[in-house]
Amino acid sequence: MSDTLVSTGAPAPTDRPTARRRMPALARLRDLVLVPAIVVIAVVGQLVNPVFLQSDNLINILQSMSAIAILVLAETLVLVTGKMDLSLESTFGLAPGVAAWLVVDPAITHGLGVDLLDGAWGVPVTLLVGALIGAFNGLLIVRYGLNGFIVTLGMLIVLRGLLTGISGGSTFFGLPPSMSYLGSASWLGVPVSIWLCLVAFAVAVVVLGFTAGGRALYAIGGNVDAARAAGIRTDRILWLTLVTASVLAALAGLIQAGRLASIPSGQGDGAIFQVFAAAVIGGVSLNGGKGSMVGAFTGVLLLFMIVNVLTLAGVPAQWTNFLNGAVILVALVLSRITGGKAQE
Repeated sequence: MSDTLVSTGAPAPTDRPTARRRMPALARLRDLVLVPAIVVIAVVGQLVNPVFLQSDNLINILQSMSAIAILVLAETLVLVTGKMDLSLESTFGLAPGVAAWLVVDPAITHGLGVDLLDGAWGVPVTLLVGALIGAFNGLLIVRYGLNGFIVTLGMLIVLRGLLTGISGGSTFFGLPPSMSYLGSASWLGVPVSIWLCLVAFAVAVVVLGFTAGGRALYAIGGNVDAARAAGIRTDRILWLTLVTASVLAALAGLIQAGRLASIPSGQGDGAIFQVFAAAVIGGVSLNGGKGSMVGAFTGVLLLFMIVNVLTLAGVPAQWTNFLNGAVILVALVLSRITGGKAQE
């Protein structure tokens, strides 16, 4: 009997752990799949215009992408759980918009007995609005079991209309220093927004890759029923993820407002397409359970490098949306070819 078993050529039990140990290394390599493309774009950019690799231009790329990159981080957290939050682009505009509205029109807050004239409450109000939006999304999606795509699509429209209403369709100017600081100040010669972006991604990499909470997000995105059976508090984690994503979107909107020194009524309009483009080409699965923050960061970096090269080459900005859509389609096709799995 033992001779028969040996003659079948079945792998020894000790071979399986070795195969499992190889998987993390392969996963880390997949996180860096866009690095060659980034190098190619850098070479092309330098050939198009020698200014491309100068420090000022590189800092400009990182600063211009910092707000959208944090928005990509927020969406990636939601996508990993198998959900989708379309309302983040509207939170990106509404959260700082509400804070600016209260500061610009102090008669509103005076009637409530609150003084926001110095703008000191601008930042916490912005983050609070983001948290409330995320909590409301969680209430509808988690508590009442409504479809996340439809809920956040509806919220996108509602929040966009609310920002247009409170702003009267115009732009908020005269932001207090506290609201413009994150988008305009510099530390050690580097804009604060870049520091915040890098720190946010570093923290997200650690949380998703090395903590039980991060593993729980992947488990929920892979199979929510199995995660629930394993003792993971799926509802609580989903709710917390939606709140965290909305707070990050509010922070990103604050950074954008500080960089522009204003908040237009259309801030964030259409940003969700750019966010999904960056996430998809970075390897984040729309079906949940797959993706990394390193991949998401390289995705948004590649997009902004391409846009910068096109700008230096004199290509009109109107082609940017075409580019983002084309990149998404190409990324999906490549993912299908290399992954060998149909996408639903």
